[in-house]
Amino acid sequence: MTVFLFKLLMTPIFIGLVTLAGRRWGPAVSGLLMGLPLTSGPISVFLLLQYGPAFAARAAVGNMAGQASGCVFCLTYGLAARKWPWTLCAPAAILAFFGSTALLDRFSWTLFSAAGLLLGAIIVAHRLLPPRPFAAVPADPPRWDLPARMLVATAFVLALTACARSLGPQLSGLIAPFPIYGLVVAAFTQSRQGTAAVAGLLRANVLGSLAFIAFFLIAGGCLGHAPVVGVYGLAALASAGTGGAAFLASRNRRIQPRCGA
Repeated sequence: MTVFLFKLLMTPIFIGLVTLAGRRWGPAVSGLLMGLPLTSGPISVFLLLQYGPAFAARAAVGNMAGQASGCVFCLTYGLAARKWPWTLCAPAAILAFFGSTALLDRFSWTLFSAAGLLLGAIIVAHRLLPPRPFAAVPADPPRWDLPARMLVATAFVLALTACARSLGPQLSGLIAPFPIYGLVVAAFTQSRQGTAAVAGLLRANVLGSLAFIAFFLIAGGCLGHAPVVGVYGLAALASAGTGGAAFLASRNRRIQPRCGA
């Protein structure tokens, strides 16, 4: 019951704070925060609390491989957005994510092979999504936007952690990076700011996936061998630092991500 209440309270609070921070301080904070494992990180903690460090360490491998499917999602959405409205881009990108997930689940991944896969996916997607600079447009989200994000993310975390034992650690990890934020923000950005805006946003998100490598290399390699608080604290710091460096790199290339996380 304690773990359930923790999940029920922590997830919407965390997502709400991140969203409001992005809206308050603008594109720089949004781009940085959206590159962090905002859903997969908490799910990793919940898996550890429910099933132990060995399960969470194996799931961390799946998390890195699964984020490669997140890059496939971004690439599919970005290419589709050149011709299609968000009502078609979103389903196409979702199908691409789960198609990639089904393919990846056919293989047995190690910590370093998953990291190599994700790094390769980042490089490919980043090159195929060309930089599309765009001017910042003030966002005026509807009132239901923030509650909807909190509700959807919380439901996803609860459902995945409830099914984790039957799915197994690898498949749980592969599904955990499903881009809840990316889906909502990409559709909102495309509908309000156009194709160039969503292309720049998705390219920045792909680059921000480097934060997943930092977080889950530490989590997957250290869980079960070091104190849990220290492992996740170090993973969070490494992820934030890597995400910040990725954002600065994107900013230097004049990729200005826009929209709240």
